[in-house]
Amino acid sequence: MLYRLREQQKKLMQAPSNFYTPRGTHVYFKDALLNKEIDVERVVARLENSLPEHLLSDLEMIVVGWFEEFEERNINAFYKDGILHVSNIQSSEEDLYDDLVHETAHSIENIYGYEIYSDYKIKEEFLRKREYLRNLLVSMGFSIPSKYFSEVEYNPDFDDILLKDVGYDKLGNICKGLFISPYAPTSLREYFATGFTDFYLNPDHGYLKKVSPELYKKILLLHNPKKLDNQ
Repeated sequence: MLYRLREQQKKLMQAPSNFYTPRGTHVYFKDALLNKEIDVERVVARLENSLPEHLLSDLEMIVVGWFEEFEERNINAFYKDGILHVSNIQSSEEDLYDDLVHETAHSIENIYGYEIYSDYKIKEEFLRKREYLRNLLVSMGFSIPSKYFSEVEYNPDFDDILLKDVGYDKLGNICKGLFISPYAPTSLREYFATGFTDFYLNPDHGYLKKVSPELYKKILLLHNPKKLDNQ
């Protein structure tokens, strides 16, 4: 009996504790993180200290765990209805922070979608790069239907081609100086989210500013609430 009580106590001590952040974000552990070296509270605090308050206004809850969507869509995080779902399989705190910032970018589209996309500047920049990428891939012998390169919405078939036929490692080399990451060409929304993530992960914005100048200017606008109010 004593042994069982000790084992139960041990499990309770090992289980992660749900918590609320100072700004009121509820962090809930559906499943425990496999990497016990990661301090989730510290990573979430970094998120809230790095991003301006107005960019977090649509984020109500963070749920850590494993979800069917991760396997179905080959992802490790997604945002829906005020809740950021993130995988409990993380290699490091930096990896977790990357996921949180990226999905926060998608939450921002719910609030500031008009400010981000209405002038078409990011869209035009994105499509120019897509066309240049298409020419590069054709010159390398890849045969990919041209229709995919003119779409701005995410297309799983196109992503599958980039992932399996081209390969993200090779695509990463092809995209250097063109896109901020090999995932950025998959859709206009991912183009925005990868740029947003890079902005808050890398204090030196020189590369982002050079590669995606219109996107960089838009993120600067979003970062400053006074400039947003004057739009």
